[in-house]
Amino acid sequence: MKGRQAGIGLPEMLVSMALGLFVALAASAMLLLANRDFTHQAAGTRLDDGGRYALESIGLALRQAAWSDLDSGVPPADGDAGIGGLDARTLPRMAPGLDGALVAGNVQGSDVLAVHFGGLGAGGGDGSMVDCAGFAIGAGEAGWSIFYVGVADDGETELRCKYRAQSGNWNADAIVRGVDSFQVLYGLDTDQPADGVPNRYLNASGIRALDAALVLAGATPQQRAQDLRRKTHWKRVTVVRVALLLHGDAHSHTGAPPVRYHLFGIPGGLDDPGTVIDESTLPGPWRWRARRLFEQAVLLRNRGP
Repeated sequence: MKGRQAGIGLPEMLVSMALGLFVALAASAMLLLANRDFTHQAAGTRLDDGGRYALESIGLALRQAAWSDLDSGVPPADGDAGIGGLDARTLPRMAPGLDGALVAGNVQGSDVLAVHFGGLGAGGGDGSMVDCAGFAIGAGEAGWSIFYVGVADDGETELRCKYRAQSGNWNADAIVRGVDSFQVLYGLDTDQPADGVPNRYLNASGIRALDAALVLAGATPQQRAQDLRRKTHWKRVTVVRVALLLHGDAHSHTGAPPVRYHLFGIPGGLDDPGTVIDESTLPGPWRWRARRLFEQAVLLRNRGP
């Protein structure tokens, strides 16, 4: 009597291999989905932290604009306006102030915001008035906090804070990386007398156009420049609106359809480069990144001198 043999045949083996492959593929898909969600959540957290920190830094600087210590009788250095800016420009890191501004297409038409203020305290200052790098500004000194978008050595765009060090040299440090666009609008009080309430919002080019139309008094260029300092519309800015669009790391996008971002909304962004960012038009590597839009409006505390 022959003994019975146990085992599996070819059909059973093929079925088991197919089931195993199905389980492996399902597990891999779940792992990829979980990893994508984790990457997106981590990118969202970094974007939220970076955006909040950037707006906090800009808001702090704006609330110091045009400040001067009236008790000491020391006027703000050079009598310039507390606010200034440029549209669709970037700046050299080491050049003084707004000197050497450049048109740079790889910063998506981002703007430049310059904040000017006086200091407080003898010597190097008492820490009450600080620039965007955290350096104290002393009494009689001219403090500057200038925000603009530059490109790092690795090609990543970053919002930078430009300041003048105690040595007198200028430098700039990154505040947050991954900037698609940085845009600024200025609320202008056109009432006579001024009531502190903005009547219209303009970009920097609009403010400069109004200044160019002023009739200035003075027989010499120096006298006319001084008259411009007195009459400039920058000193009638009462509110500053800031919009900042940030992106995360590569492949942090959820895969949702492309989004068209309107910084300041459609009415404010139709004729200003950088106020409308359409993901579908971005280069491939930049398209698949998580994004966050941050906006704030800051009421200026101090009237220009």
